[in-house]
Amino acid sequence: MSKPVLNIFLCAPRGFCAGVVRAIDAVEQALALYGAPVYVRHEIVHNKYVVESLRRKGAVFVDQLSEVPDGSAPVIFSAHGVPKSVPDEAKARHLFALDATCPLVTKVHREAELHFRRGRTVVLIGHAGHPEVIGTMGQLPDGAVLLVETVEDVDRLQVRDETSLAYATQTTLSVDDTQAVVAALQARFPDIVGPHKEDICYATTNRQEAVKRVAPDVDAMIVVGSPNSSNSQRLREVAERAGCKISRLVLRAADIDWALFGGVSRLGITAGASAPEVLVEEIIDAFAERYQVVVETVSTADESVFFPLPRALRDAQGA
Repeated sequence: MSKPVLNIFLCAPRGFCAGVVRAIDAVEQALALYGAPVYVRHEIVHNKYVVESLRRKGAVFVDQLSEVPDGSAPVIFSAHGVPKSVPDEAKARHLFALDATCPLVTKVHREAELHFRRGRTVVLIGHAGHPEVIGTMGQLPDGAVLLVETVEDVDRLQVRDETSLAYATQTTLSVDDTQAVVAALQARFPDIVGPHKEDICYATTNRQEAVKRVAPDVDAMIVVGSPNSSNSQRLREVAERAGCKISRLVLRAADIDWALFGGVSRLGITAGASAPEVLVEEIIDAFAERYQVVVETVSTADESVFFPLPRALRDAQGA
């Protein structure tokens, strides 16, 4: 019997962003320069496949610096950023620390510090407990940053001075969700100061725009990514809101629920910013075993952003 035809629409851009590439390269270069082990505080990026691949090469992932033994082995801070207390602890223990925080996250940190110095309370739009949010809130003293997730949170917000407020956002949020929360903040606090430049990163915005283009015209959408990846979860939500009835987050081909895709003839595929292209190809190959696949790329933006490695690694490479 001949296989049914499946038209696959590949969203572009998709997958790794410049900050993720920089973070992974930092671990791999540290392993090449200094040998194993290289310690990494938290998952370097939120993707199990990437983490396991680096672990096999000699990376050791820890939750806290207290798990890192004294010595000269490098310890790398993840792309999500860390509270100030973490590099302070590393310095006090004379650890060889390398900061792989995404420069776009660092931008949010610097702006929060600037607002604080100018006497403003910072309202951070983000998801409680996410490493990036923990890192951003940890740049300032307790109480200097107030976290909101929803419009309802804005309604309940208690502030000391309504005329001395600024807002910042987690970089991996849904653009549409954030706009609603920002609008609520501006309506309630007309004097609130916004970012000099949009906090939601270019990669998050571009991937969401590509999904919005594809989702209304397909029967189902697969977002390749890990469940703990914020930007991947947001892509799934964006697809649903754009009219796609079946939108699923899938880590690998083995995780596909084939019962959901039995009657699909048009499938959209994208990947979160921490998902490698090899997993996209793996999932396409899995569909090709069951369908005669026709693949078309739908592109909404070109990306050429590049972030250099942390200076210590660049200097060591040149030595």
